[in-house]
Amino acid sequence: MNGYVYILKDNTDKFYIGSTTDIDRRLKQHNSGHTKTTNRMGDLHLILIQKYDTLATARRIERKIKKLKRKDYIEKMVKEGYIRLV
Repeated sequence: MNGYVYILKDNTDKFYIGSTTDIDRRLKQHNSGHTKTTNRMGDLHLILIQKYDTLATARRIERKIKKLKRKDYIEKMVKEGYIRLV
């Protein structure tokens, strides 16, 4: 089953990085307030999505991005339109 890593951005330029097997379902959860972290954020916009062969790979990439703790790296990925982590 494919996995996806996605990046959301709110109107205050805060990012949220997540992974899922069903991007449409997950976005509906974020927009309905299902997720505590994004519930506190403002208006959310999907700004990047990348497909992987498995959910395990997507989760590994998600953790690596979150460990970066660098907004400029995330902004660079968004600008390039591609997540460049292995």
